Amino acid sequence: MRTEGKSLKLATVVKDAANNGGGGEMGGGNARDVISSIPSSSISIDTSLPVPEMKPRIMDLCKDLFRKWSNLDNSYFSVERVSGGITNLLLKVTVKEASSDDVFLTVRLYGPNTDLVIDRKRELQALPYISAAGFGAELLGLFENGMIQSFIKARTLSPSDMSDPKISAEIASQLRKFHQVEVVGSKEPQLWNDISKFLEQAEVLEFDEEEKHAKYKVISFKEIHKEVNALKENKPGEKSGRRSCGENKAAVGTLGRSRRTSLQWPVADTITRQLRTSNFPLTELQDLAGHLDAPVVFAHNDLLSGNLMRNDEEEKLYLIDFEYGSYSYRGYDIANHFNEYAGYDCDYNLYPGKEAQYHFLRNYLHPDSPHEVDDKDVEALYIETNTFRLASHLYWAVWSLIQARVSPIDFDYLGYFFLRYEEYKKQKEACISLAKEYISGGSNKGSNC
Repeated sequence: MRTEGKSLKLATVVKDAANNGGGGEMGGGNARDVISSIPSSSISIDTSLPVPEMKPRIMDLCKDLFRKWSNLDNSYFSVERVSGGITNLLLKVTVKEASSDDVFLTVRLYGPNTDLVIDRKRELQALPYISAAGFGAELLGLFENGMIQSFIKARTLSPSDMSDPKISAEIASQLRKFHQVEVVGSKEPQLWNDISKFLEQAEVLEFDEEEKHAKYKVISFKEIHKEVNALKENKPGEKSGRRSCGENKAAVGTLGRSRRTSLQWPVADTITRQLRTSNFPLTELQDLAGHLDAPVVFAHNDLLSGNLMRNDEEEKLYLIDFEYGSYSYRGYDIANHFNEYAGYDCDYNLYPGKEAQYHFLRNYLHPDSPHEVDDKDVEALYIETNTFRLASHLYWAVWSLIQARVSPIDFDYLGYFFLRYEEYKKQKEACISLAKEYISGGSNKGSNC
């Protein structure tokens, strides 16, 4: 079943990327070599099956992708489920080779309907370049509804780990390096486009469950849609002149979800009235982003604890799972990470304070000598980050509405929408005022968004 014609949908996207050039610092040839060497299969795995019933198909997949195992007896394969996936099912495959040690693989199976919130074409085009730059697990093979990667011997971080000063510095250093990777394709920031696409889907949903439908129907999208149209006409960065890709790289180097949540519905009703009576103010946020002239980088966009792994013995940190990766704003990626300190319970009391943020930002700007970073550079990145803090809440709030309709995961996604939007409303005035004061030449000393 190895790919030979046009039957394969997902894997051919990566093959096509080999003809598009690109590659940046890691070298276009290197990335193209990675692309051309990835084996592909037309096999599809039924994700609704229990893992034991998936095992025969998984073994067939491994034999199809890796010819050295094509005649290996099935008894040499074992398959088990591993934790850490939110939108995907993650499986660990162990292969006992007669003449060598055990070989470990990770099989990522895409969750049902995840293509509604994840641009798989964009993900697959980027992965070879990310892999060539040394990030994440090595991409070993592709199939119709997933991929096979190397197995990382490390533990998944918890939200509390991210606030550890040593680990925080490691994350900052790795993120800085990640932001220097160049990926083939458009370098235009996708943040506002993605929010717009999510909103277009979110406003036409229908729910079979009566309770979900009643909660959803109280949300008014009229003003939200109005602001989305404004975004399409006025992209951030145009007023002040967005930096070129080369300038972004220099700026990065020298400057500056099984989630269970609950919300009392009287609070949700209050937020809903706010949606009805006021604009969903993305335009003001987008205008501020333009004035801040935030560098555009290839961003992870989902740097929660579940997408960070660490081998404590080797003291090596890994960024993993790049399915939401795209060109976006540097400050957004950092702010989104800070928002994830709240953990699965959305406890925003855990959002890092100014001192903890400055520690992270100094290590991002200059990992080798963070204490030598100019205070003005740290302040500038602090303002940039906390302005985009708001965009992160809006992105995942609207995302959760779509997930509430299509995801099979046992999680209150509608409740999550209101939690994220409530936090957005709570932080909006302070964060926007902080940005305006900075742009007008003031100082943020004593302020804490």
